[in-house]
Amino acid sequence: MSATGTGTGHVVVVGAGIAGLAAAHRLALSGTRVTVLEASGRVGGKLLPGEIAGVRVDLGAESMLARRPEAVTLAREAGLAARLQPPATAAASIWTRGALRPMPKGHVMGVPGTAAALAGVLSDEGLARVGRDAELPRTEIGDDVAVGEYVAARLGREVVDRLVEPLLGGVYAGDAYRISMRSAVPQLFEAARTHASLTAAVRDIQARAAAARQTGPVFMGIEGGVGRLPLAVAESVRALGGEILTGAPVTELRRTAPPGSAGARTGDTAWRVVAGERVLHADAVVVAVPAPVAARLLTAEAPAAAAELAAVEYASMALVTLAYRRAGLALPEGSGFLVPPVDGHTIKASTFASRKWGWIAEEDPDVVVLRTSVGRHGETEILGREDADLVEVSRHDLREATGLDAVPLASRVTRWTDGLPQYPVGHHARVRRIREHLAKLPGLAVCGAPYDGVGIPACVASAHAAVDQLGGDLRGVAELTAHPVQSLHGGAGE
Repeated sequence: MSATGTGTGHVVVVGAGIAGLAAAHRLALSGTRVTVLEASGRVGGKLLPGEIAGVRVDLGAESMLARRPEAVTLAREAGLAARLQPPATAAASIWTRGALRPMPKGHVMGVPGTAAALAGVLSDEGLARVGRDAELPRTEIGDDVAVGEYVAARLGREVVDRLVEPLLGGVYAGDAYRISMRSAVPQLFEAARTHASLTAAVRDIQARAAAARQTGPVFMGIEGGVGRLPLAVAESVRALGGEILTGAPVTELRRTAPPGSAGARTGDTAWRVVAGERVLHADAVVVAVPAPVAARLLTAEAPAAAAELAAVEYASMALVTLAYRRAGLALPEGSGFLVPPVDGHTIKASTFASRKWGWIAEEDPDVVVLRTSVGRHGETEILGREDADLVEVSRHDLREATGLDAVPLASRVTRWTDGLPQYPVGHHARVRRIREHLAKLPGLAVCGAPYDGVGIPACVASAHAAVDQLGGDLRGVAELTAHPVQSLHGGAGE
């Protein structure tokens, strides 16, 4: 019996982050009976709506890639079409070498097509080093390579330290010298495999993008915050007959009588799911939780996959949201700025939320909302500080960068402990091995940020592929394993 697409069967989805909810929505649309089990008291995972000084804001991810269809399509299907809004401004800066400098154009994740593209951000020596790329012999990258390692070898460390690192850090809160190019910047990896020169590879990517003539905004938000998305999807799932239970941590996931085994009878269910005092029987299960939780749940039935999942590392970070009176407040132009770690500051980014999102400015024209982010992979000292200390270090860096010295009306600190999975070199091979191990267990699929990308579109695509896999269609999983859907922005970081 197929668990999807037939209107028969029961599927349990473990986890009500955006991946789990997207999977449940796809199942419910097909007529499948679906139950979602969420350990926490709310749905949404890293998408969290909130408020400060009476103004609605996002306390987690704030935008989603619009050039990929998955997230925007899900928002429309959940009834949010009229609330989709692009940023009011996309002009950002980078705080480096003692000043706010306009974010360069003409690069792919900080990697330029020409040295001139980074003028103003790099030193004269750094620009000259970029120019030598065309003279260097080919650099073999093999099956995978760290983004920072490869780019530094071709263009010099200054490109990595002042541009690639803060851009990647905004997505993963990680270290560019450890992050996999194949998983994190797949289009650059593929181009680098076929070009001797890295700058030539970037120019080829840019030429193909220009030929595709993509129009419309690159990113999209939602009036009231991207945190509205999981709430709307959950409401849609319930309207389609699905059940969503919060405060229901799954403690056991076991296969019962597999089809064709001794003792199997017509109508036997394939999985036993224990959540507190509840025991559910399901034809199939979608596991859409962070890697450590998935490892624990899968240890009994898939120990090899569980071991791989247990090895996935995570980064923690915190968002500091600040509200100010508009009167007399002067900010630089643009939507905010990124901060290279090499410059020695504490914050890694700041978003001028009221300027970036028109709906925030409209909610209360007398209030200005900013947010900063702190914390990278391996950093523990800063995140161990009290909330008040994080507010003060954020205010200090904002004052240094922008001259902002006003006292905020209100502040909120949102901590995302172990919030972002890390994609080191070899991540794609690990994901392939996990799926190969799990393929031996019919009626089981995994999805979410640990596998195919940390952005919202990536999580939705991963969920859809998992549901299709349950129905016997493996094309989506195969495509994602070969070509991750990286949004490059829009995760829990800035």
